[in-house]
Amino acid sequence: MKSLFTHLLNLIYPNLCLICNESLLRGEEIICMKCLHEMPKTNYHLQIDNTVEKRFWGRVPVQYGTSYFHFYKGSPFQKLLHELKYKGNKAVGRIIGRFAAIDLQQSPNFSSIDLIVPVPLHPKKYAKRGYNQSEWIAKGLSEVLEKPIDANNLIRVKKNTTQTKKSIFERYENTTGIFAQRDTSLFKHKHILLVDDVLTTGSTLEACMIALMETDYITISVFTLAIA
Repeated sequence: MKSLFTHLLNLIYPNLCLICNESLLRGEEIICMKCLHEMPKTNYHLQIDNTVEKRFWGRVPVQYGTSYFHFYKGSPFQKLLHELKYKGNKAVGRIIGRFAAIDLQQSPNFSSIDLIVPVPLHPKKYAKRGYNQSEWIAKGLSEVLEKPIDANNLIRVKKNTTQTKKSIFERYENTTGIFAQRDTSLFKHKHILLVDDVLTTGSTLEACMIALMETDYITISVFTLAIA
């Protein structure tokens, strides 16, 4: 009976792949297996001194860094990020986060993670959007890696303006001092996986790491869903 109801529901509201717009098969969510196979993955989790890690050289100490896929304007996979950030489709973060975590399991570098920490939103932005997209990516990672999430200790204390059309230096200025920890002892001796949606210049993640480094004996790695 449940299967019949689901079938009828899919006839009225077709369950389609966000990328190719084809019908999803049973067991597929958000993206079909064909599009998942064609996703421009970075495979940085298997590379030492990769592009993500190099973005932070000379700025902040990153233990390991990776992004799941390459992002560029005009790519059909741009829609995943658009749905996640602007269309209220928070499930995209969780489901693609789970796929990414399966790949991360191939790398011994991320096996020592103690906690997953999403980049926080300012309370006003959270209230407007209704969720933190980075936290939903973290949920997907957590389900597969079986590591806990801490979304409470690292907070955003200032609301910055949009980064979209800013230069590298302007992005840095725009993010300086906007994050803090509630308790600087909580992450002591912990290996933190800091999670965000897109890596561009890295200024937001850098600002998070500066706040996290108020804690002694902390190790910080970075994961983003995409890299521009």
